[in-house]
Amino acid sequence: MLAAGALVSCGSSRPRPTSTSPSVPVSTVTLPSPTKPPATNGAAPWPTYGADNARLRAVAAPGLRPPFRRLWTFHGRHLLEFPPIVGYSSVFEEAFDGRLYSLDPASGRVSWSYDSHLCGWSSPALAGHLVFATFIGNAECHAARGGGELVAFSAETGRVQWRRAIGPSESSPLVAGGTIYVGDQDGSVDAFFARSGRLRWSYYTGAPIKASASLAYGRIYIGNYAGTMLALSARTGRLVWRSTGYGNFYSTAAVDAGRVYVGSLDGHVYGFSARTGERLWSFGTGSYVYASPAVWRGLILIGSYDHAFYAIDGATGSLRWRYRAGAAISGAASVIDGIAYFSSFDHRTYALSAANGRLRAEWQDGEYSPAVAGDGRLYLVGLGRIYALARR
Repeated sequence: MLAAGALVSCGSSRPRPTSTSPSVPVSTVTLPSPTKPPATNGAAPWPTYGADNARLRAVAAPGLRPPFRRLWTFHGRHLLEFPPIVGYSSVFEEAFDGRLYSLDPASGRVSWSYDSHLCGWSSPALAGHLVFATFIGNAECHAARGGGELVAFSAETGRVQWRRAIGPSESSPLVAGGTIYVGDQDGSVDAFFARSGRLRWSYYTGAPIKASASLAYGRIYIGNYAGTMLALSARTGRLVWRSTGYGNFYSTAAVDAGRVYVGSLDGHVYGFSARTGERLWSFGTGSYVYASPAVWRGLILIGSYDHAFYAIDGATGSLRWRYRAGAAISGAASVIDGIAYFSSFDHRTYALSAANGRLRAEWQDGEYSPAVAGDGRLYLVGLGRIYALARR
């Protein structure tokens, strides 16, 4: 996979979607008040895919907005489909070829690296001075074996603390309360004890899982490739509700204000009740929605294969604004100090005002999920590079 060209300011195969049918909630349980779920691992500025365990992908980071100056560039040499995480005085990135890197945030130099000899199709996660990463065996990266692995590393040294065989996984780990949650293409959601890697519980969803788990209100929310969205007890793995008939879920859900937001390959973005699984609204785009949403001040910010980036009212599902890009959008957006970042398949990254969709900056690199923040820096992800940017 060729690296993208120089930064200038100015995947895998996807099956076709299936038809939809109404949601089917299976149980009703009391839910805490619908306030914003708190961020996790507060000692780390961006410790997990989506910034927090509700996968909202939005952080305050006051003053960290265009224009920027470049501090350094890391050359990953392979596709960087998923964004890095930031914490414990490092930037951690997992490349398509199955290598995990710990980078010095001051210089971009590699502090340590690990070669899984598998593929890397996810972001790692941080907790308890450990780095947790999933890997997938696949011929696309010349992996020597099938299946997948969940591995725990020392954040400081990269030393492997434990490893567990799991199903083929492109699900980014979620860590909370001493437990790691991860999905796999065998259709299971598994919970492991973070310190030992011992299995705590497992739930079979009935179809492959491509998405990552989200956590809010004591529940795990995740969708599968049968178009089923599920809520499970984070403590026991017990099914709380299941809503079915929504194409295929590649998108990872974001959970906020008592609602679950997610995109589907049937071309819609959905809002579900986090309490019951009832479908509250659907918003139709012109093509597949692989992207995962960002949530900022009640807006759901998400891109589609129809070349458009949308801001949707989270309460009603109505359109607030739309921005036309030059190509399909597949990766998740992020919102940093009120600026929404997304990339498109023509290798461009856009920075828009999240409030009104006005263009603030544009770069000639990128393809999937473009930006995270930490310690006064914006880390912009190109096709095969990471750029560390600071306020000019």
